[in-house]
Amino acid sequence: MKTTIDIPEALYKKAKIRAVETGQTLKQIVLTSLEKELNPTAAVAEETVSYWANRKLLPGFKEYWESDGIDGGPDSTRIISEGRDDR
Repeated sequence: MKTTIDIPEALYKKAKIRAVETGQTLKQIVLTSLEKELNPTAAVAEETVSYWANRKLLPGFKEYWESDGIDGGPDSTRIISEGRDDR
């Protein structure tokens, strides 16, 4: 069923940003939000896995990663610490 609703601009922007971040459409974000609001017990089960656990590598990066193109290199925390020490 189709419907028309007025969404405040600030809320629309937040929803659109979330859609882009998660690779979803605005429609999917709205439907998911409605499901969570109308059936909160089901939403709790879905939220037990974090967003970060469900992320996937981009295909090009995954190929690069699996081809051992990344040799480990220097530890970034060490580099940052050395940079702070130099200041």
